[in-house]
Amino acid sequence: MRVPVRLWLAAVVSVVAWRAEAQTEMRVRDGLGLRQAAAQAKPGTRIALAPGEYPGGFYFAGLKGEPDKPIIIAAADPGNPPLIRGGGSGMHLVDPAYVELHHLTLTGATGNGLNIDDGGSYDTPAHHLVLRGLKVTDVGPEGNRDGIKLSGVCDFRVEGCTIERWGTGGSAIDMVGCHRGVIEGNLFRHTALAGNTGVQAKGGTSGVAIRRNRFEDAGDRAVNIGGSTGLQFFRPPLKPGAEHCEARDIRVEGNTFIGSRAPVAFVGVDGSVVRFNTLYRPRRWALRILQETREPGFVPSRRGEFCDNLIVFRSDEWSGGGVNIGPHTAPHTFKFARNFWYCLNDAPRTKSLLKLPAEETDGLYGKDPLLRDPEKGDLRLQPSSPASKVGAEGLEE
Repeated sequence: MRVPVRLWLAAVVSVVAWRAEAQTEMRVRDGLGLRQAAAQAKPGTRIALAPGEYPGGFYFAGLKGEPDKPIIIAAADPGNPPLIRGGGSGMHLVDPAYVELHHLTLTGATGNGLNIDDGGSYDTPAHHLVLRGLKVTDVGPEGNRDGIKLSGVCDFRVEGCTIERWGTGGSAIDMVGCHRGVIEGNLFRHTALAGNTGVQAKGGTSGVAIRRNRFEDAGDRAVNIGGSTGLQFFRPPLKPGAEHCEARDIRVEGNTFIGSRAPVAFVGVDGSVVRFNTLYRPRRWALRILQETREPGFVPSRRGEFCDNLIVFRSDEWSGGGVNIGPHTAPHTFKFARNFWYCLNDAPRTKSLLKLPAEETDGLYGKDPLLRDPEKGDLRLQPSSPASKVGAEGLEE
């Protein structure tokens, strides 16, 4: 069936008009311009920030894009990104939907570098957000100060970002009651180990994949699956008589960890998986199993899986058999399988230096994994490595 030319032309004009509307761009050069552009933004608006320095403290409430027509706040030139300096939060988004931030640098905030939340309306979470190519540095520096704080956020992606030197008691990314997210291809780097964490998922967080990131001394616990949350902050709210947990269905996979006292901690978890990660020289333990929230109805930390990981450690940096188990947990419900363990300074004793809470299936102990140049941070495997099926390089696409 042939379409009449006038109808075909009308369709083309309609598509072109839609694309023009969807790609409306507003260019700004200063803080006032950014605030004005955000106030006028509609679905499909792209706000392009010129290079230069912008004073932090931006607060944007109710930014609402639409499916296929997000509101985007981005560097006009990704090779020369704008610098947002200072402020309580460098930028704070309240109750956004279909919003993306691209290639911005935020530094020196006294509270959180970037804060995104649901505005306290737990039944209407912030949703469909993309954070891409951000750089967040030097937040706090003391106390519970986060690089990126996400509270009540669903259906989100954090990708290709660099987060360095957040608060000594905070997290690089702190999630409270967040669901259906992906944190992928980011770099997390810190220098202090006392009390801080890299990526934390707590307050009922579920369905989040933490994938193919690099953690360099990224806190006391580089990934904290769970944590400790005030009961009023759980999202969705806790239901009387139900079983509760801080986190469930979190997948930590394909990551590279250097240092940290414990690269991974299961804290008040009800089922999560840590697989195909490379852990190089943990400062004390490979993992921890803890319970910090002990209110009625909270299940003991249970049903975690630790499988197909490559762990390279030193005996003089190793404690308690490499696994720290706290009270009020259910360590016997955890699964260990196919992990590759290697003690750098005492390979023959590798297996005897381990004390796992459950018997491991098909573990491999004491073979040199043949890392390329670990002293210079290159943890890739040499071609002849016996560890090619485990660790970060073993994760299939």
